Amino acid sequence: MKLIVGLGNPDKEYENTFHNLGFMCVEETARKLGVSFGKEKCKAILAEYGVGENKIILAKPLTYMNNSGLAVSELLSFYKIELKDLIVAYDDYDLNKGFLRIRENGSAGTHNGMRSIIKEIGSGEFTRIRVGFKPQDNSQIPLINLVLSKISKEDKPIFERAISFASDAMIDFANGKDIQYLMQKYNGKAN
Repeated sequence: MKLIVGLGNPDKEYENTFHNLGFMCVEETARKLGVSFGKEKCKAILAEYGVGENKIILAKPLTYMNNSGLAVSELLSFYKIELKDLIVAYDDYDLNKGFLRIRENGSAGTHNGMRSIIKEIGSGEFTRIRVGFKPQDNSQIPLINLVLSKISKEDKPIFERAISFASDAMIDFANGKDIQYLMQKYNGKAN
């Protein structure tokens, strides 16, 4: 069983913002798998694909970004999923827009959602996909305002490609591809 989590904020006002790139990744993964979100459990809204050991749980925490770990911890415990079977997608200001970075483990960096997950589960030993959104124009917008700003019409195609690429990586992860394969295939600019 695999747990695929996208980080974001559940309210409508946060749709199409950089901070919801993780939600967009799992939504695209669900679309590609032909399932839809609807079931609410463990402080998250879920979509499920497959059965038994091959089951994939797609989750969007309802706890808001800064408390994402509450939902992830409950989901891991309820479904008895090991950390090696968890992948988390989220936005990353330190990567240029449209770039992906997959890592097998690591720290939270400056990301509050990841900080919450690592705190609640007591480990950083799980796979993550970071979707970059750093502007190229040396924007002086404070980060707190930038993460909650809407993706522009001009940038939409860049992020659609990145989200699609990230969802392909999540499906490959769910199908048992190893981390080296994923990093080699998907790290970099989504084309």
